[in-house]
Amino acid sequence: MDDSIEAYILRHSDAEGELLGQLNRETHVKHLRPRMLSGHLQGRILKMLCRMIAPKRILELGTFTGYSALCMAEALPPDGEIHTVEIDDEIEDFARTYFDRSPYRDRIYFHIGDALEVVPRLEGLFDLVFIDADKRRYTDYYRLVFDRVRPGGFILADNTLWDGKVAAASPSTDAQTNGILRFNELVASDDRVEKVILPLRDGLTLIWKK
Repeated sequence: MDDSIEAYILRHSDAEGELLGQLNRETHVKHLRPRMLSGHLQGRILKMLCRMIAPKRILELGTFTGYSALCMAEALPPDGEIHTVEIDDEIEDFARTYFDRSPYRDRIYFHIGDALEVVPRLEGLFDLVFIDADKRRYTDYYRLVFDRVRPGGFILADNTLWDGKVAAASPSTDAQTNGILRFNELVASDDRVEKVILPLRDGLTLIWKK
């Protein structure tokens, strides 16, 4: 997206708020891959999608510094909850600091560990799942969470255009690109769901379970 267009969009959309603004800036200063953070525009879109879907239980795979979890938590009802799973224990203290400062901290359950091990230990169904973790394992995550999503629920998957590499003319040798390609083909061929890829940032796939 052209920078001037994105700037215009942000000026005419809700602000991210002081806490998220601080988290955004500090992530860029202190972490090596700040691009992994959802950011202002995607954060507001995630919140709006949650307003529309009205989930009471959200599962997120891939917390990073907590920006997307905080955005989705804003749209939860007082008795709602979001379970967010992060494999990198070195980022735990940083993310928890921001979760603890949030007025929605009582709705956020932060799990450190491999999602393939953590999710089977969680009880109940989810209304919405947001996948934004290891791209090489997206198909594993999809299969992992599918039966944990209620009928009529949603799965959102981030980075599904992967800098346009998914449409490259020559075959990719990159493991992450191939992981996204496998995931996109799996979802496209799954008649149990309706799906659409939004060209938002690096691609956001919306999946509705029939």
